[in-house]
Amino acid sequence: MTAGNSVPMIEAIGLSKYYGTFAAIRSVTFSVPQGQVAAFLGPNGAGKSTTMKILTGFLAPSEGTARVAGLDIGRDRRPALEQLGYLPENGPLYPEMTPLSLLRFFGTARGLSGATLRERIAGVVDRFALAPVIEKPIHKLSKGYRQRVGMAQCLLHEPAVLIMDEPTGGLDPNQIREVRRTIRELGESKTILLSTHILQEVEAMADRVILIDRGRIAFDGTPREMQGDRASLEEAFHVLTEGGPCAPAAA
Repeated sequence: MTAGNSVPMIEAIGLSKYYGTFAAIRSVTFSVPQGQVAAFLGPNGAGKSTTMKILTGFLAPSEGTARVAGLDIGRDRRPALEQLGYLPENGPLYPEMTPLSLLRFFGTARGLSGATLRERIAGVVDRFALAPVIEKPIHKLSKGYRQRVGMAQCLLHEPAVLIMDEPTGGLDPNQIREVRRTIRELGESKTILLSTHILQEVEAMADRVILIDRGRIAFDGTPREMQGDRASLEEAFHVLTEGGPCAPAAA
């Protein structure tokens, strides 16, 4: 993994989302530079999913701006999404399709065709070792293979930015090890925002931690800085999100 440089590839600038009088997130601001793997953490209900939905264009903010590769996701949605690969926690996989038909479908939807589409499919099939299952219905695949198919579609159009939501959820230890290795390799050339509840993932893959709690950014720094003099990242997470001595005051 590289430490990244100063070119921002993912930007949240004063993002707020209101549902009536309830603020799901409020004034969320951070940026992830080119070539960095950032872990996006937070307890359930903290605003993590809302922020990720805004960054990926699935939800419009009430206030603020989201940018991918310097492009405003609201004003320049299509070119911004061309630079973005998104892996949701569940899907997007159509169980009746085969991995090959699904990759063709997503490739065509992204404007790929002919030799370019065939080359891109061949590339991700090789990268994620999908050849043994390429013609099997997705509903018959193991969770590990389904996750590989999801990552393959995420990379099919060769995006500069990847946003991944719980990429190792439900996998066995060997599969987790494989996905971690893949993400570390991708982090050498891509900018990655990785949402996870598993703090071992942070230690294994992330250059940086962005922690959200009660709709606001509670911490932004390296895993070592987050841990500080505490015994573990788990203890630091508890302190920062449960009103411990170093936690931010509630709004």
